[in-house]
Amino acid sequence: MFSKVLVANRGEIAVRIIRALEEMGIASVAVYSEIDREAPHVSRADEAYLIGPGPAAESYLVVEKIINAARESGADAIHPGYGFLAENADFARACDEAGIVFIGPPASAIDAMGSKTAARDLMAKAGVPIVPGTTEPVATVEDARVVIAETVGYPVAIKAAGGGGGKGFRVALTEEDLQEAFEGAAREGEKFFSDATVYVERYLPDPRHVEVQILADSHGTVIHLGERDCSVQRRHQKLIEESPAPAVNDALRAHIGKIATDAAAAVNYVGAGTVEGLLQDGEYFFLEMNTRVQVEHCVTEMTTGIDIVKEGIRAAAGERLSVTQGDVVLRGHAIECRINAEDASKNFAPAPGRIGSYREPAGPGVRVDSGVGPGSEVSPMYDPMVAKLIVWDVDREQATSRMLRALSEYEITDLKTLIPFHTALLATKQWAQAETCRDLVEDREWLKALAFPKVELSANGDGDGQDKVEQEYTVEVSGRRFDVTVIGAAPAASAFPAAGQAGATKTKRSERASSGGGGGGDALPAPLQGTVLKVVVAVGAVVEEGALICVIEAMKMENEITAHKAGTVTELVVAVGASVAAGDLLATITNPE
Repeated sequence: MFSKVLVANRGEIAVRIIRALEEMGIASVAVYSEIDREAPHVSRADEAYLIGPGPAAESYLVVEKIINAARESGADAIHPGYGFLAENADFARACDEAGIVFIGPPASAIDAMGSKTAARDLMAKAGVPIVPGTTEPVATVEDARVVIAETVGYPVAIKAAGGGGGKGFRVALTEEDLQEAFEGAAREGEKFFSDATVYVERYLPDPRHVEVQILADSHGTVIHLGERDCSVQRRHQKLIEESPAPAVNDALRAHIGKIATDAAAAVNYVGAGTVEGLLQDGEYFFLEMNTRVQVEHCVTEMTTGIDIVKEGIRAAAGERLSVTQGDVVLRGHAIECRINAEDASKNFAPAPGRIGSYREPAGPGVRVDSGVGPGSEVSPMYDPMVAKLIVWDVDREQATSRMLRALSEYEITDLKTLIPFHTALLATKQWAQAETCRDLVEDREWLKALAFPKVELSANGDGDGQDKVEQEYTVEVSGRRFDVTVIGAAPAASAFPAAGQAGATKTKRSERASSGGGGGGDALPAPLQGTVLKVVVAVGAVVEEGALICVIEAMKMENEITAHKAGTVTELVVAVGASVAAGDLLATITNPE
């Protein structure tokens, strides 16, 4: 078994892995960017190393920096978590070359499943049913148009070959939508996966998204832990997951479980992974394989009692799985709600910011996986996830009641999250009837009703940092983090701002946001902070209410900014590549004559 493992990630998944390492008696090493200095995963690990500035491209995604931190710390293995470098075959190979174990599948398996087109082709040849579409990349919009006309038909999904997690996924309902969908999928594929190639797949309008958790070791054992239903999504990214899936019976579970284990065996898989599929009218289609631990692995852990993270670590160390297929029994029902920093009332617009007070729910059957605390900053540079709230009970109805209770206990101030959305959706008839709830998630008027007033803290309500013992400090020496205690008089309070306090930059930004024009006037302000990816209008354009004005990227998502009223664009302030803050003026739209 390993003696020390470096966790090449941040946030809740880093904390989750560090906890598993602690229980296994393995020393942990964290890495962090400059803006993550105070993040809980950093202080939780036995050691921590600074790896660069805030942007992931300069820190968490730099293979050389991760490998160097592992060498310097003496770690004999690296756990990538999910996202970042988790499904990067070159990173897995770099670990092998450095003599460091990559806790995950071999690079060959990542290669085989990393390209969605190659994976579809492999699965089709293995007899695994796939969603109708191409198994080769489509080079141009014209090529896509021909393929669709000859084989698939509309509506279609245009998907990045290296995509995943909802990135690089666009839908063309008609031929008129094709070019925009093609360009959008290619753009996200290049940005997030360094691969702009796309393929075409039949778009199933309202399928159930059902995935199977698998575990495999290097001794030829491959098992599945049942399935999860992840049908409640926005922009093809998951919001709520549950296990077992409401629409899956024992016979179907055995069928899709075999599909999943066959798929893993076909690429000599080792570790934890997930085979995702779509269930439509009783038919199950292979969608893709995620060669890593999933965000939603927690619900499967709750229903099976099996620690998926630990099993993945054991498998990477060359040990056999501690369980067999016969040991796997699903008991009760588990639900997970992703607590994201998003404003559902504004079509799930990212809402980065600093947390005020923070209190997690507790009680029977309640689990919270989080990577934040009072005063934590949820940065627009990273994923908007704040935490995952998971509950278990004896059946789906009682698990739902328990989740609603837990949501009511969750206290997060000064930050907009999806707690109101989850509370509202889980109380609907659609959820009770185990529908996909797609009608609600796409109903902007229903979402607007979820707007809630901002809770203001008192002047002293800025986190718990002011209660820290003044003689204890954290210092960095040559990029390595140390905790030290200074014996003597504390420095003046003004020398070191208390953790959680907002600086001058944040204050100015808040003032600017509050002074921006409201939706009722001519001014169209930015609803969020981000980077302008696309501008689709020009000065003088006549637009209808709801017309697309520009696209802003924030927290790894593309957000369409639409006209708040009908009229003429008389001023256009933004340009492609520009950075904007919440409240900044984007455009001025005047009333028609």
